Amino acid sequence: MEIGYFELIISCIFVNNILLAQFLGNCPFLGTSKKMETAVGMAMAVVFVLVLSGTITWVVYNFILVPFDLVYLRTISFILVIAALVQFVEMFLKKSIPALYAGLGIFLPLITTNCAVLGVCVLNIDKEMNFLQSLVASATYAMGYGLALILFAGLRERILLARVPKPLQDTSIGLVTAGMIALAFFAFQGMV
Repeated sequence: MEIGYFELIISCIFVNNILLAQFLGNCPFLGTSKKMETAVGMAMAVVFVLVLSGTITWVVYNFILVPFDLVYLRTISFILVIAALVQFVEMFLKKSIPALYAGLGIFLPLITTNCAVLGVCVLNIDKEMNFLQSLVASATYAMGYGLALILFAGLRERILLARVPKPLQDTSIGLVTAGMIALAFFAFQGMV
C-alpha cells in the first residue's frame, strides 16, 4: 500500500516525530534548548544535514551499495556521508555566523553522531522509499525535530521565569517538560 505525500508529511512531523515518538537525538535536544537562538540554529543545522544526508545516503545505497552487493557497508557509508556534511556545516557557521557557532559549541559536531540523522537515513531505506519519498521524509522528519526543539526551548525559557522547587530545577524539570511535550504529540497517533 502506497502512502500519499500528505500522510507522509503529517506522519513524519507529528505522528512519528523522530525526537518525541521515536526518541532519537535526545542529547542535542536537551543540550541546545536552553536558549531560543541556539535551538533555532541547531534546528536549521539539523534540517540542512538531515535533508542532504537522507537524499545522498539513498543515492549511495541504491546506486553504489546495492549494485555492487556492498549492502553490509550501509551503516559505515551513511556515517561517512553524515560526518562530511556536518564538517561542511561547521566550516560554514564558523566562517559566516561565529556567534551561532560558539553558541552551539560541542553540540554541532555531535550532529555527526546524532542518532536521529542516522535513524532517518536507515528508515528511508528500510521502508523502501523512492527518491522523492526519501527527500520528503528527510525534510519533514527534520522539520518535526526542529519543531520539537523550538517548542521545548520556548518552554524552558518560560520555566526560567517560574519558581521551580529545588529538586526539580534544571535537568529534572527539563525531562519532565520533554515528557509532557511527548505526551502532547502522542495525541496525533490516530491521524495516519
